[in-house]
Amino acid sequence: MISQEIRHKMYKEQFNLTSLDTPLQLRLEASWVQFHLGISRHGLYSRSSPVISQLLQDMRRFPTISADYSQDEKALLGACDCTQIVKPSGVHLKLVLRFSDFGKAMFKPMRQQRDEETPADFFYFIDFQRHNAEIAAFHLDRILDFRRVPPTVGRLVNVTKEILEVTKNEILQSVFFVSPASNVCFFAKCPYMCKTEYAVCGNPHLLEGSLSAFLPSLNLAPRLSVPNPWIRSYSLAGKEEWEVNPLYCDTVKQIYPYNSSSRLLNIIDMAIFDFLIGNMDRHHYEMFTKFGDDGFLIHLDNARGFGRHSQDELSILSPLSQCCRIKKKTLLHLQLLARADYRLSDVMRESLLEDQLSPILTEPHLLALDRRLQIILQTVEGCVEAHGEQSVIATDPAEQSAPDSSQANLTS
Repeated sequence: MISQEIRHKMYKEQFNLTSLDTPLQLRLEASWVQFHLGISRHGLYSRSSPVISQLLQDMRRFPTISADYSQDEKALLGACDCTQIVKPSGVHLKLVLRFSDFGKAMFKPMRQQRDEETPADFFYFIDFQRHNAEIAAFHLDRILDFRRVPPTVGRLVNVTKEILEVTKNEILQSVFFVSPASNVCFFAKCPYMCKTEYAVCGNPHLLEGSLSAFLPSLNLAPRLSVPNPWIRSYSLAGKEEWEVNPLYCDTVKQIYPYNSSSRLLNIIDMAIFDFLIGNMDRHHYEMFTKFGDDGFLIHLDNARGFGRHSQDELSILSPLSQCCRIKKKTLLHLQLLARADYRLSDVMRESLLEDQLSPILTEPHLLALDRRLQIILQTVEGCVEAHGEQSVIATDPAEQSAPDSSQANLTS
């Protein structure tokens, strides 16, 4: 057994590592601090906020000072229930990077090329996580004026200098190696499928990835994690009640908090968003406790979106098609993006040009957005024909105050 000291020395020699101690100072005007201060009951940021552009720029350019596994991956290292279908897997890898301004971001590395579709035989819970899906989801969420996806940007990361050199986690250090092609690679350390075949590699050091800004810590801004009423069955067989009962929404509407708050309308917003990106993996949603039952749902973890442009998974729209309810604000936005002069694919294409890893989506994925938008509008039209406009189109009570108001923010 090689001692930790010898192994550490071997890494330093192999990768020619150096340790630089940079003087650091926390600044209250840092973009990530201002992002946290700007979170309100209406969204993670206001439409007119200049902070988000600065935050994206800072995440793209600031040097990293530390790298580590995320908390959930650390938990998986010590707990593997092998009776479950969904196991901790080396195929999915994410790291927490901290920057020189003390901001933190979730890094998800590139696992596959832009034009690789999810194989038809893959279950949604074993699909790859795509870094470009995280980036595209942020842009789409902003275009829809939901503002519920944390700011996300693409970046070329030097895995040697910006991860290996700065991490103090010995487990993370131990999974780095140099491939036969002389590329620096690393893989996830976990109880299942953690092999060099599932590694991600630089070229030889640079690796594409997405960086998603961290939300305020849970002790500063507590959040609830709530099971999605339209959760899927995470097994190889069997169906949930909503998949076999077309009147399932009638049951949901009798249950707190879906019987009196805006929560159900927010669930339908989330379903529309997930249908557009093709995400079938929304098993839970999170929300800030401070804003109560009418608070917005945070659209976290969108990496399983944009997997198959050739298929429209209609089951994702079940909250809309079964409940036949939609916010007036959401519908007006969708109708605008269906117009030729504001076509969703064109607006997305232009927005994604801002990212340094552009092109983020292939053209078939962009065109799929237009097709899916028409399906959503047709679904709403069918609901209106069946139940009447007054019953289907809802004015959300949470939207009655000015949407860009800074009142009742998260930290006040």
